[in-house]
Amino acid sequence: MVLLIVGIILFLGLHLVRVVAPGFRQSMIASLGERRWKAGYAIASLLSLILLIYGFGQARQVTGLLYTPPVWMAHIAVTLMLIALICLAASLLPAGHIAVRTKHPMVLSVKIWAFSHLLANGETSSVLLFAAFLAWGVVLRIALKRRERAGELTLRPFVSAKYDLYAAVIGVVAWALVTFRLHEWLIGVSPLAV
Repeated sequence: MVLLIVGIILFLGLHLVRVVAPGFRQSMIASLGERRWKAGYAIASLLSLILLIYGFGQARQVTGLLYTPPVWMAHIAVTLMLIALICLAASLLPAGHIAVRTKHPMVLSVKIWAFSHLLANGETSSVLLFAAFLAWGVVLRIALKRRERAGELTLRPFVSAKYDLYAAVIGVVAWALVTFRLHEWLIGVSPLAV
């Protein structure tokens, strides 16, 4: 469980640098250069993600249940994941209505992912992981809203509604792959095994 906690703190901490230390990023870019900062940040993020995943795998073997979710919660989780993956796809494409209306579709995607998994999982390690990501998403969304108000952040302008269609198609395909194949292959649990 210790490795999971350390992994969560490192990974989410790295992704809150602008929130907790607003000037740190700019000072590091000034001293290292943008390329070296981005490379170091990417390597640190990847290593902390690997630690988080390894720690979660270890913790799942030794932690018990905090609660037992009703079976129907798994169905809600699977449905919410469709929305999460459409939002994720929208975040990676030029802005359509989904991206413009949600403002930060990737952050929303992570929050929906975390919330849906909290509904379907009652193991201590799962609750810790998904609650941490949900809290991170809430904190980051509040910080992004403050940056928007301060004029430090400009939202992406609307480009075309066709990107909503693309996001929906990509999201549905990704959802089907994850739901029917990848989740069980990567995590060892089928979302449909209820």
